[in-house]
Amino acid sequence: MRSSRMRDLCKSFVLLWALLAANAHAQAGQAQRPPQWPTPVHAPAGAPNVLVILLDDAGFADSSTFGGLIQTPELDRLASQGVRYSNFNTAALCSPSRAALLTGRNHHRAGFGLISQLAAGLPGYNSVWQRDTASVAEVLRRNGFSTAAFGKWHNTPLWELGPTGPFDRWPTGLGFEYFYGSMAGMDSQWEPGALYRNTTPVEAPASAAEGYQLTADIADEAIRWMNTHASVAGSKPYFLYFAPSGPHMPHQAPRDWIERYRGRFDRGWDVLRQEIFERQRRLGVIPANAELTPRPDSIAAWDTLSDDQKRLYARQMEVYAGYLAYTDYEVGRVVRAAQALPSGNNTLIFYIAGDNGPYMNGPDGEANYSYSAQGQIPLIDELGSPNVSWNNYAGGWAWLGATPFRYWKFVASHFGGLRAPLVVSWPARMRALDRVRFQFAHVNDIAATIYEAAGVQFPRAVDGVRQEPLDGVSFAATFNDPNHTSQHRTQYFEILGNRAIYHDGWMASAAHFTELGYNSDTRGFNNFADDRWELFRVDQDFTQAHDLASQYPRRLAQLQRLFDREARANDVYPLAGGVNFRRGAPSITQGQSVFVYHEGIPRLSAEAAPPLSGRSYRITASLIVPTHGARGVIASYGGRESGFALYVEDNHLIYENHIPSGARTLIRLGETLPTGNVVVGVEFVHEATRRNPGESVPTSTGVIRLSVNARVVDERRLATVLDGFGRIFGVGRAYGGPVSTRFDPPFPFTGELREVRVELLN
Repeated sequence: MRSSRMRDLCKSFVLLWALLAANAHAQAGQAQRPPQWPTPVHAPAGAPNVLVILLDDAGFADSSTFGGLIQTPELDRLASQGVRYSNFNTAALCSPSRAALLTGRNHHRAGFGLISQLAAGLPGYNSVWQRDTASVAEVLRRNGFSTAAFGKWHNTPLWELGPTGPFDRWPTGLGFEYFYGSMAGMDSQWEPGALYRNTTPVEAPASAAEGYQLTADIADEAIRWMNTHASVAGSKPYFLYFAPSGPHMPHQAPRDWIERYRGRFDRGWDVLRQEIFERQRRLGVIPANAELTPRPDSIAAWDTLSDDQKRLYARQMEVYAGYLAYTDYEVGRVVRAAQALPSGNNTLIFYIAGDNGPYMNGPDGEANYSYSAQGQIPLIDELGSPNVSWNNYAGGWAWLGATPFRYWKFVASHFGGLRAPLVVSWPARMRALDRVRFQFAHVNDIAATIYEAAGVQFPRAVDGVRQEPLDGVSFAATFNDPNHTSQHRTQYFEILGNRAIYHDGWMASAAHFTELGYNSDTRGFNNFADDRWELFRVDQDFTQAHDLASQYPRRLAQLQRLFDREARANDVYPLAGGVNFRRGAPSITQGQSVFVYHEGIPRLSAEAAPPLSGRSYRITASLIVPTHGARGVIASYGGRESGFALYVEDNHLIYENHIPSGARTLIRLGETLPTGNVVVGVEFVHEATRRNPGESVPTSTGVIRLSVNARVVDERRLATVLDGFGRIFGVGRAYGGPVSTRFDPPFPFTGELREVRVELLN
């Protein structure tokens, strides 16, 4: 048998040798052909690295660089190396501004007339990033740049945020070769629940108790990426998008940063706004003839507030100030790391200190879903800490942050919602440093400016898809020429029906809905025909202080017609997406009433988790309990601020539920769990759902039943909150902030978890 195998093997070798010899003989008679390889794509000669920094919800007047009370030394330092832009405008809301920034198109044209949570089934509002609006990252990648994004994203449809994709509208599907950050519109700085590396959900590398902070984490990751890139591909330029979620709510920062501002806001927003205005004029970031707009009736005069209100509101602003200052510090680490590299001098940096105006969230602000001052005062000493996972300041501070303008975030009709600080630095090319520019510019101009600076031709088509033209225009000529005329002559604005049109120094504005606090009256939201249009000569009236509508009715009518033309061309109509937010929208869980999960699945975000809020449901888990017992989480839902957990401790089955008010329900099985195959269950029978006074999320009441091997072992009536921030579903372990006071996440289950079955009962 062995000799037969040897003969077969020898025959195979002889045949192979003959084939090789015949091939060599055939090639000997042919001319030698040089090897041919695909030619790598190279960036244009001298193309700079590009670093775009975008803060979240900061106001025009928050930073010291633009006259504010909050120290931003890194933004100051960059301004000393470049130029400040005081007439730079956003889309007045986060996702729309980001879509315009990253595509160079108007935000409706890119599908982001609103944030994804308010998407509507219309082309301008569906949150679906189309292939005919390729991102600046995609264009630069195809022109020899490396690309990476760090921080907040918030430009993917909600129904595509599951762990199985599709991923073509995630950062890595839209031109970024690497991504590390949060896919949520907001996230905890201490205990992020939406952190991803590329498309894989990951957990924070440390706990809040160990000093973890999300902004520091993404800064570390960005610096590591840049250093790696310089080491491996130092001759290749890069495009890096750094978008920390700070200082968007929840306002959270290390305590020592917050304490730096102790007492700094005790005099209140009326006095401080006047001081900021005077400082802005001295700095030259507003024209000398600019006028300070008056306090709106919706903001209370500081002197009319109670002592408790003043104490709470001042502390809220101290927390916010510490958060912004800390965010600027972490941004500075990234900027300094970029500038320290061999190619640092040829790095074009855009530092945009806000993606819209400051956030108005009602007169009292909010903490842990309580938006009444009385409900927040017991938490005053915990503001900014991990113990308060959801907090924002009182509306008067948004007015302060918008100095000298009217209104705030989402009011796209006025500069309080639109205007953001911009600093541009490019040491290799800029000459006239530390100057202020007043040319009109828009966030959609950034892409065109990058293309011109990099020598990149904007493509007519990408992968065979004809591209929508750029709406933005380059302002690179203003880098060294303060008198260069703005090439951006016309720009419409619209968010939630608040709308405006800018053209050649004039602006027509219609404020439709300016209050979005939880106690807002939204009746009559659709009555757009009743809105009053104002007219401003903004090249002479920097703050829109003087309405000229009655003096120039024909010009106002011309601008209204121009707005209508632009709105039709950009899918703006119907205004606010017809206000049919989310109606009929796709869903990851659409059509499912039974969900079966297995051990080892990743955390499920709010969009991918079973929709348990406001309904009856049953959770059944099949376990194998070892003879020595088990411990750990079977299923958890929610986080620090509200939710429930089903877990085993000391071999006792426990169900624990808590709500934002702090009330907890704990059911502990008296006897130990049996060993071997065990089936445990939780059933909630929903009775009613209501929104409690002073709280921003609904509370459901009903009966909870705990069972072991189909035997009900306890039954209680309780209140539960399974909605709002941090709604994470975990199987076999907990994620994010602690849902229980009795264990710290992840507390994995130590037995065998064969199956967790969730059934929606109505």
